[in-house]
Amino acid sequence: MINKRAGLAALAVLGAAAIALTGCSSNSGSGGGSGSANASGIVTTNGNEPQNPLIPSNTTEVGGGKIIDSIFEGLVSYDADGKPVNEVAKSIDTDDSKTFDITLNTNYTFTNGEKVTAESFTKAWDWAAKYSNKQGASYFFENIEGYDATKDSELTGLKVVDDDEFTVTLKSAQSDFPLSLGYSAFVPLPSAFYDDTKAFGENPIGNGPYKLDGDDAWTHNQSIKLVKNDDYVGKRKPKNGGLTITFYTSQDTAYQDAQGGNLDVLDAVPDSAFQTYKDDFPDSNVNQAAAIFQAIYLPYYLDHWKGEEGKLRREAISMSINREEITDKIFDGTRTPAKDFTSPVIDGWNDKLDGSDVLDFDKSKAKELWAEADKISKYDDTLTIAYNADGGHEAWVTAVTNSISSTLGIKAEGKAYPTFAEALAVQTDDKLTGGSRTGWQADYPSLYNFLGPTMGEGSSSNYSRYDSAEYNELLQKGRSAATVEEGNKYFDQAQELLFEDLPQIPLWYSNVTGVWNADTVSNVKFGWNSVPLYYDVEVKK
Repeated sequence: MINKRAGLAALAVLGAAAIALTGCSSNSGSGGGSGSANASGIVTTNGNEPQNPLIPSNTTEVGGGKIIDSIFEGLVSYDADGKPVNEVAKSIDTDDSKTFDITLNTNYTFTNGEKVTAESFTKAWDWAAKYSNKQGASYFFENIEGYDATKDSELTGLKVVDDDEFTVTLKSAQSDFPLSLGYSAFVPLPSAFYDDTKAFGENPIGNGPYKLDGDDAWTHNQSIKLVKNDDYVGKRKPKNGGLTITFYTSQDTAYQDAQGGNLDVLDAVPDSAFQTYKDDFPDSNVNQAAAIFQAIYLPYYLDHWKGEEGKLRREAISMSINREEITDKIFDGTRTPAKDFTSPVIDGWNDKLDGSDVLDFDKSKAKELWAEADKISKYDDTLTIAYNADGGHEAWVTAVTNSISSTLGIKAEGKAYPTFAEALAVQTDDKLTGGSRTGWQADYPSLYNFLGPTMGEGSSSNYSRYDSAEYNELLQKGRSAATVEEGNKYFDQAQELLFEDLPQIPLWYSNVTGVWNADTVSNVKFGWNSVPLYYDVEVKK
């Protein structure tokens, strides 16, 4: 999930039209402003233990991504609405959407004093793309000339002109390439990275608004401490002295800490507080649309979920879930039943796709389809849905499995893993014994970013192991289209195929529901992708 978030100027955030905003706030409105702020004050917030060492091209989940985005700066960053803003890039020019000339601003340095140059980018990208380095985000480089997913190769499409300029030549035109350049895999790396990549992952050297607070800043499974990078010259200049990110294993515990004044900013209200958080934090809460999609899936490597039998069972499962009831009773209006596989806040979103009726609750049709599948091979197993217990998923997983069970007359239940890292490892290693929850927080505002990384051939987050030549061809046509709008037509066709195959079963779109302590911080804003704009938060004196 991390980010290809850069966008075209015309990219619109459609959240207000697509999902009703309730109790939305982008400012605490209490005490504060820069005149009364403590510029050296530390903001405390919630997070998750990163799955991997902090190497940008191998950090593809939210816990690590929150840290990477704070300590590195790429060619562009994103404002609250997802609009791209030039950072290290002075300009990104192209005549044909195939060859790009990138000129850099000359005043960026890493926190060890090394200048950020064109080679800081090209060498990092080439390393991340190499097969032997097995980086989770390597596929983001697949369209650059020279990329090979099967063996080590050089990205021949990268050419350094001088310290402050380089060119990128793609295999085929890609109209949304500028969108991808805000993704964390595209950040620059200092020369020290190549001396000892393992050590770097534990104590990375970045060029962003924050840096690690010393060699022991990261206490695994507990927290990480970041401080303001005084040498940072970009647009995300911190108004505070740093961040302390605590890795919670329970969202309820995090919420209690926010209530008790021990946590300044919480970006995920637990379901147990959906009916009370506005009263608990009357002037410091937010419930706004975000580019987050939630689903469940049944992997193709398991019996009963392959071929025609699997196709029938996926459709039956989808039609046995009462999304309207669950989002109303469990989420209290903080989720919206899905109509596709992307998000309403993304330009090009379409809620009129053929085949989307498979998302409608239809008890009789679901039972009929399940019976047809049983004629192929009788299902006597308990259907489990895996989830991470530290993510606040238990209530809705229980509601979903209850809906499936009562509709189909089978036994269905949740299967909890203590942490996100443990739940993800089971998926990555193809060791699921049943289904699993899955979600996608957009890396950049494009339909492709939801469809390619999660269900495209060879993508590291394609945990269902879906493999469709027709789908992959439609994705490629969409990416190589002359314009984003033309490409979206192919992505619509790709989604219509997904409704037939259901490698993921869409559930709902998530709003970001967050709270903050109005006594300690102000000027709290949440971005289009649900992440707080930490650099803008002001700590009260």
